Amino acid sequence: MSIEQLIDTYGYLAVLIGTFLEGETVLVFAGFAAHRGYLHLDGVIISAFFGSLCGDQLFFFLGRWHSQKLMKKHPSWHVQVDRIQAMMERFRSPFILVFRFLYGLRTIAPFAIGMSSVPISKFILLNAIGAIGWACAVGAGGYFLGNVLETIIGDIKEYETHVFLGIAIIGLIVWILYFFSKKRREKKYGKIPLS
Repeated sequence: MSIEQLIDTYGYLAVLIGTFLEGETVLVFAGFAAHRGYLHLDGVIISAFFGSLCGDQLFFFLGRWHSQKLMKKHPSWHVQVDRIQAMMERFRSPFILVFRFLYGLRTIAPFAIGMSSVPISKFILLNAIGAIGWACAVGAGGYFLGNVLETIIGDIKEYETHVFLGIAIIGLIVWILYFFSKKRREKKYGKIPLS
């Protein structure tokens, strides 16, 4: 199965699942695929919106109802949760709108917000606004990457596989760097007693 067939068959589902989990790389990839005509940009944005919204709502509710159990299981979260809660005290609504743009906070931020006194209805509204803004911005970024490459290279048809691969490799490198940074934090803060 070619990359084009894979995108055509599983593209929107991959965006939905990828953005549920984290998603920047998947969304840039899908935005570029939309530029190349394999997907529709509006479908990419809608899939990313729902994936992002549902993922963040899940972590919010985990923070609201299961925070003690999960914090004991993941002591390295303690430092991040404290930092997020300090930001929430100063920038409550703006932070809820923009946290998904801050790489590495996509999972822990809604969890920490769930631990706060933010009403569920307020989080759902601000989360939805933030999710649509993020889906539009990052999806359009992938689409416009295609425009930029076309301006520089001309016909990018023969290079598109390389571009898809490049996006995937850059995303993987960023994820690996984040993963090892997270492991260092866990090693350093793993034994912090939780209150």
